[in-house]
Amino acid sequence: MKRRATFSLAATAAALALAMSGGTIAQQAAMTFFVTSAGSGNGANLGGLAGADQHCQQLAQAAGAGGHTWHAYLSTQAANGQPAVNARDRIGKGPWTNAKGAVVAKDGAELHGQNNLTKQTSLSEKGDVINGRGDTPNRHDALTGSQPDGTAFAAGEDRTCGNWTSSTKGAAMLGHIDRQGLREDDASHSWNSSHPSRGSDGGCSQNDLKSTGGDGLFYCFAVN
Repeated sequence: MKRRATFSLAATAAALALAMSGGTIAQQAAMTFFVTSAGSGNGANLGGLAGADQHCQQLAQAAGAGGHTWHAYLSTQAANGQPAVNARDRIGKGPWTNAKGAVVAKDGAELHGQNNLTKQTSLSEKGDVINGRGDTPNRHDALTGSQPDGTAFAAGEDRTCGNWTSSTKGAAMLGHIDRQGLREDDASHSWNSSHPSRGSDGGCSQNDLKSTGGDGLFYCFAVN
């Protein structure tokens, strides 16, 4: 009788674990927003928008959400005869949910207004919380190249590390994934437009990004 009871408990636990695992897999398959768990490893040189989108797609595929088409939340500035691209125009219409099934914004207006992006909801494709201010290491800087409304900066002063092709000269506008900073102002709490990168190498290298509390991470959104 004891053996049967033990077996029954073990079977119940296994079934529960399987059900929970299935639920997690289903949530990740339905995921339409995440923060990259890792950057390119080459600072802000992402291979342009195409390279950044590919990185999003690969991470989503590995997490079981490859059924969507993924784009990076990145703006580019007008240069070399090419027009600017606004991050907000390349991420679909929403709604967007994280790996745990929480809705972070129902549409573009909410995303750039009163959204639900916090340290607890801006999760990686694996469902993990990204280290923020007070954690070691701090990884809360997200590459965006964007103004608060999700639009690109005017041509001139570089805010996109050469439109995401440079790991040396230039700078990138960064957002705070955890919505926390050194000051109690709008910029410190901005998820997409907090401060430009800076560093001894110029502002676009991996070391530069790490020096101000980042790791070359960025936001990914499903466009369908």
